[in-house]
Amino acid sequence: MISDKIEEYARMMSDPESPVLQRLSRETQAKVLRPRMLSGHIQGKLLEFISCLKPSRRILEIGTYTGYSAICLAQGLTEEGLLHTIDHNPELEDFARHFIVEAGLEGKIVQHIGEAIEVIPTLDEAFDLVFIDADKENYVTYFEMVFDRMPQGGIILADNVLWDGKVLEQPLPGDHETLGIIRFNEFIKQHQGIKKLLLPYRDGLTIIQKK
Repeated sequence: MISDKIEEYARMMSDPESPVLQRLSRETQAKVLRPRMLSGHIQGKLLEFISCLKPSRRILEIGTYTGYSAICLAQGLTEEGLLHTIDHNPELEDFARHFIVEAGLEGKIVQHIGEAIEVIPTLDEAFDLVFIDADKENYVTYFEMVFDRMPQGGIILADNVLWDGKVLEQPLPGDHETLGIIRFNEFIKQHQGIKKLLLPYRDGLTIIQKK
């Protein structure tokens, strides 16, 4: 959405990545499929900023990938806080765990492997902050599963809500991910119980606050 030069300028003018996140990013780029799924420096700092502005006792992340965003979000946990992160890919569990441990957060981040629709009901928790970054066709379902578990003022962050600009196009009938994002965006637009802001940075991030 923005030029590489502007992206680099933004990085230069922002707080730097931690050494752990720099290594995580390099390893993801070198060894993992679809490395563009990584949150990256600027979005990671935004997640950290939001988390620290409103310290949370419980955070839920739907979509761990290699652990970058979990490490960022965990920076705003209270002293007794925990972050639950869910991913369906067991092959990335040890990769993410390595960097979580290196970041000193093994006691603050709980990894769950499985389908989020099945894992979420097993978590007997109320969540102050939720980050949705998984299979796009289920965004509305995930929102509905967590919304009643959140206090007034709770924050939901939804990633990839512009979906490479496909939200402005007529999706193909079998393109369930694009259809899911469009459905989610319209659902959020019409929802009366929230405040919302769609940030057109990278692939789009919607910030939602429960009224």
